This record gives sequence, structure tokens and C-alpha cells, in this order.
Amino acid sequence: MAKCKKVQKRFDQINVIPFIDIMLVLLVMVLTTATFIKQGVIPVELPHAKASKKEDLKKEISVYVNAKGEMFFEKEKVDLKTLQEKLSQLSKEQIVVLRSDKESRFQDFVSVMDILKRLNHEQLYIVTKE
Repeated sequence: MAKCKKVQKRFDQINVIPFIDIMLVLLVMVLTTATFIKQGVIPVELPHAKASKKEDLKKEISVYVNAKGEMFFEKEKVDLKTLQEKLSQLSKEQIVVLRSDKESRFQDFVSVMDILKRLNHEQLYIVTKE
């Protein structure tokens, strides 16, 4: 009988192409399932509304009222007088988005709305959660 010799092949290299394929698939899955929600920099807990619809906003100006009653124009902390000055410099067609914390005082919300009404702003959005 003839003896069979087993020849072991030396393993010098690793084929990384299947690894790259798996990583690309995982990357695609993560990117397609990730939610990229634009939230403000200032932490505001938004109130809920059932009859709300999402609007596509362009070049918006954000006004924030947090739970402590502090007001922000974009990322800058302002008082009511400064807020009125900054809003008066905007065009009447400029989109203004109001994000008021649900724990904030109603008077703070009304004060911002009053300023916008006096300045005859036509494009006002109030952000809520569904």
C-alpha cells in the first residue's frame, strides 16, 4: 500500500476582502437606520400636540424658552427687550420657530408671541412632539 503524505500549507496571509464586504454592509445598515433629527442645542422638553404636522422649514430663526424662563435667540441668551430688537431687524416673511419648554411659564410664551404679533411676523411655527 502506498502511504499518503499530508502536506500542510503555510498560512502567511489573511484575505481581508470578505471582512471589508461585511463592514460595508454594516455601515450601510447603520446609515440607513440612523435617525438624523435636528434638535436645538438648548435642551427644551417640547409639549405634545395631536393635530400637528411636520413642515419643511428653510432658513429658520429659532427662539427658545427653557424651563427656567430663559429666552434664547438662536444660541444667544437674551431678555425680552433684546429679543424684540433682534426680531424687529428680521423681514416679516422670515420663518421664526418657537421652541418653548412644556415646563416653562405660560407668560414667557405669551410674551414672545406678543412681540411677534406687534412686529406683524407672518411666518411663525411652534414646535411640538407628536
